[in-house]
Amino acid sequence: MKTFRLRVLACDRVFYDGECRMLIFPSFDGEMAVMAGHERMSTAIEVGEIRFQDEKGEWQSAIVSDGLLKVEKTKVSLLVYSAERPDEIDAFRAEAAMERAKEQLSQQQSIVEYHISRANLARAMARLRGAGKHMPDA
Repeated sequence: MKTFRLRVLACDRVFYDGECRMLIFPSFDGEMAVMAGHERMSTAIEVGEIRFQDEKGEWQSAIVSDGLLKVEKTKVSLLVYSAERPDEIDAFRAEAAMERAKEQLSQQQSIVEYHISRANLARAMARLRGAGKHMPDA
């Protein structure tokens, strides 16, 4: 199967830089996928889980914040504020962040503060979903 170069950049690190067979990412109207030879495009990434198949055929996943995706001829660049592997997520911190965001949403806020609180809530919920999927069975 053909591959393309995938580079996932978060604010604090290069999350992934290597060959990839397929990338599945959350967009504003559902999930989208990119494979080798995809037409050039730029689009927004929503908060959620990305999944990609590396050159060995192994699937990897990450929980990402919102950001941008750019598809070029043989390269895909994904620029996000944060990217975490599910095993890196501290579920207790994510739960606390979700509760804080819910509390902030229940208070009277400016429109900017409201949108920030909604984004914080979406990110916390995505992190909890990602951590829950990949937690070892007890």
